[in-house]
Amino acid sequence: MVNQNNHQDPRVAEVIASFSQFSDWESRYKHLIGMGKELDSFPEEHRTEENKVKGCQSQVWLYSELKEGKVIFFGDSDASIVKGIVALLLKIYSNREPAEIMSLQQDFVDAIGLKQHLSMSRANGLSAMMKQIQFYALAYKTKIDLGMK
Repeated sequence: MVNQNNHQDPRVAEVIASFSQFSDWESRYKHLIGMGKELDSFPEEHRTEENKVKGCQSQVWLYSELKEGKVIFFGDSDASIVKGIVALLLKIYSNREPAEIMSLQQDFVDAIGLKQHLSMSRANGLSAMMKQIQFYALAYKTKIDLGMK
């Protein structure tokens, strides 16, 4: 069963709650940077041009695998705030079924106030990362629907 209401999704609710405990954006940026520091190390063999997210001013790598019907994402960036954004997206989207990823609304970005506090280039990068995640989910869903492994 796919959850249509993001705020009922436990991961989204957890992210919103974690950001709402901070009253100012300096604290929220520090929290975001902290999330990036907790990100698992990105496998060097996947730090390729093919895995770079196009449309990001910073260097961002996003790699995925399908394991037991769920998409596992790995990501990294050379900029600390952007790495935090990568960590945020992985927390919400990784280890879900492709259809579930595709059905999740992206309103959590507004709910935590992130979009309005990003520069235009970072907002464009965030959009590019989210499109890449959706693209991977669609590709894996298609493979599953066609009976491919």
